[in-house]
Amino acid sequence: MRVFQQSVALLLCWCLVLASVPEAFALQSGELPSLPQAAKQSSEQLQQLVAPIALYPDGLIAQVLAAATYPAEIVEAQKWMQQHKTLTGEKLGKEVNKQHWDASVKALTQFPAVLANMNQNLAWTSELGDASVNQQQDLNQAIQTMRQRAQQAGNLKTTTQETVNTNGNTIVIQPATPKVVYVPQYDPWIVYGDPLAVFPGWYPYPGLFWDGPGIGFGLGFGIGFFAGFGWGWNHWGYDWHGGGRIVYNHNAYISHSRTIVDRNSFRANREDFNRSTASRPSTGIRSGAFSGFDHGGVARASSFRGRQALAVSMAGALGEVSTVQAEGEDN
Repeated sequence: MRVFQQSVALLLCWCLVLASVPEAFALQSGELPSLPQAAKQSSEQLQQLVAPIALYPDGLIAQVLAAATYPAEIVEAQKWMQQHKTLTGEKLGKEVNKQHWDASVKALTQFPAVLANMNQNLAWTSELGDASVNQQQDLNQAIQTMRQRAQQAGNLKTTTQETVNTNGNTIVIQPATPKVVYVPQYDPWIVYGDPLAVFPGWYPYPGLFWDGPGIGFGLGFGIGFFAGFGWGWNHWGYDWHGGGRIVYNHNAYISHSRTIVDRNSFRANREDFNRSTASRPSTGIRSGAFSGFDHGGVARASSFRGRQALAVSMAGALGEVSTVQAEGEDN
């Protein structure tokens, strides 16, 4: 089994390396690779993408969108959670706090089913992360559109678990009580009225999927245990004004993921690079021109922007498993 896992991981890594060979030759000649001009997702595609989370409380949506830009860490965190099932409450928080994950990924350990769902549907997660980075305002509009549709269908309203408030065209969802958060359970393909096409390869996770119309609520998640940590619930929010943004510690959240490419930042950095090197011979790659993302991300197929992020995540996860097993055999 270990040999098979190592082989799969190696194969995935080689595929990514081969995909970046043309860019490597370009870099040796002093030219920057061109970024694939992936077509922006349409409003309908974005609505389909956010359907599984659009009815979550605002703070949880902030955590999900931020964490979606770290698919490899989602895989790692889910594996870690499976290995530490006995940890709960403050003990869980203390151990999670020691991990190197982004604050958003740590925050999702407060909601194990949500984290597990993102790991199970990793291609969807990666697509969500890409849209969060590159089409933030469009994604925000998609979330509000889906909330309006659910409200018009009679399925989104204030309950004992959460409050739903409308301010103009903006619908805000918050927990009804400050110390307990309920994750709504619903079928994301029928809860909005007219049925939606299922996101390709998406599978419902137990505890989050309501088999039928409407919205249900299971057990609430106590967030008081995590209040003392910098990534806890109270550190997250969503500012719907001015196009909307993820808020972390009262500031706009900025992802530093090396898996999801910020294409706008890439273009800006490329222009800076070209200006700085136009007057002298090329001496190689300047690190500043590529700061903020992983070179391998440039080669992602524009037809499915989450595919390479998914491959990187799988390769990393399999590689870690193989390393752990190999160390165990050596010992």
